[in-house]
Amino acid sequence: MSESRRTILIVEDEAALRRVLERALTREGHRVLGAASAETAYELLATERPNAVLLDVHLPTMSGLALYLAIVHRTPALLGRIAIMTGDAEADHVRAWLEANPCTVIRKPFDLREIVEWVRAVLDEPGRRRGNG
Repeated sequence: MSESRRTILIVEDEAALRRVLERALTREGHRVLGAASAETAYELLATERPNAVLLDVHLPTMSGLALYLAIVHRTPALLGRIAIMTGDAEADHVRAWLEANPCTVIRKPFDLREIVEWVRAVLDEPGRRRGNG
C-alpha cells in the first residue's frame, strides 16, 4: 500500500528555502506539497489531506499564525502536526501567540535534520496513541 508515503505541506514564501525543504523531505520518502502563500496553502487543503505541515510565520498577505488557526479549524486532525518556522520566536506578538496556542516552533536558521526528525516524530506518534494535552 502506498499509504506509508505520507504527505507534508510546506508553506514558505522564500522559494529557495521551500525547495531545500521539499528536496530533503522527498529524499526521506514523503510526498511534498509546496505553497508560497496562505491562499495557495488553503486551496491545497481543499483537495489534499497532508499528514503534517511546516508553516512559516511571515507570509506575503496573511500571517502564518492566522493561517495556523484557519488550518486547525478546517482540519482538526492536524492539531499537533503543524510546526511554526520562524526567526522571530522572541518577538512579543509571536511569543504571546505561542503562549495562547502551544505548538512546535522550529527556529530559523535551522538544521535540516531538525525538520526531518520532527516529521518522523509526528508521523510515528499515531501508532503510540498518546492522550491529548
